Amino acid sequence: MIDVQRLRVLRAVADHGSFSKAAAALRLTPSAVSQHVAVLERSLGTQVVARSTRGVTLTRAGQIMVGAAESVAAELEQARQQVERLSTGRVQLTVATFSSGGRHLLPGVLPRLTAAHPHTQLHIREGEPEVTLPLVRQGAVDLALAYHFDGPLPLGPASAGLRWTSLMEDPLHVVLPEGHRFADRASLGISELAAEPWVLGCLKTETHLRRYAEQAGFEPDVRGTTTDYFFARSLVAAGLGISLVPSIALAPPVPGLRSVPVQPPAPARHIGVATIDRRHESPHLTTLVDALREQADGG
Repeated sequence: MIDVQRLRVLRAVADHGSFSKAAAALRLTPSAVSQHVAVLERSLGTQVVARSTRGVTLTRAGQIMVGAAESVAAELEQARQQVERLSTGRVQLTVATFSSGGRHLLPGVLPRLTAAHPHTQLHIREGEPEVTLPLVRQGAVDLALAYHFDGPLPLGPASAGLRWTSLMEDPLHVVLPEGHRFADRASLGISELAAEPWVLGCLKTETHLRRYAEQAGFEPDVRGTTTDYFFARSLVAAGLGISLVPSIALAPPVPGLRSVPVQPPAPARHIGVATIDRRHESPHLTTLVDALREQADGG
């Protein structure tokens, strides 16, 4: 039988990249951490970490066991919440969300949840998908409202064991000063914007702009990158450049700006929710996911 404590130690080694850092985080000695890993390897009959002078990395077997460790941790947290529900009658749900998606979807959804389950205690955490998806897997949050750009779903090695429910497409628009020569266009091709300076509201948006610009044969002149689309639009209004902004982040409006759809192939965000892939979902979480679907569909 695999010891849960040894799985916990392996998770810490994976997170910190060394026995000594994992030991400090767990308040153990490095030799104790090494011993836990060695016993786990003997019980499995294979190595779970590759040791070197630069630290340790997971083998493929180690990656599988860390995935199992996170699933076990999530199940234990779920069991703890169920026991708490028995004694208190309260249900706690923690929802993680990126800022523009939460602002667009959650205000219309949360009243429906509390109306259907009035004893539910909600907690909201803000974060980007690369942070929040692992939190779902670890059981630290129950649901993550997340997104990915064009390409595969965000369910790679860092988020295996999750269920992804698509909610909506969120196409990106070019945001321009209202006096710009392209402001009255019905749509714009990325190639037409080769000479424009850019200011962007998200590092991921910059990555995808550069990819589309490369396909169109130019290198974008990025004058500024922020972590807030409203700030980026304010800089556009101030004349710093133009921007590429998802549809749901176009509100609230900034005076003096126009937004123009991008011609195909148009970059877009794909918004959805991630939950633990369980056979039996809690009714509270099912209500929340159903409400998010309805809200994304227009109410």
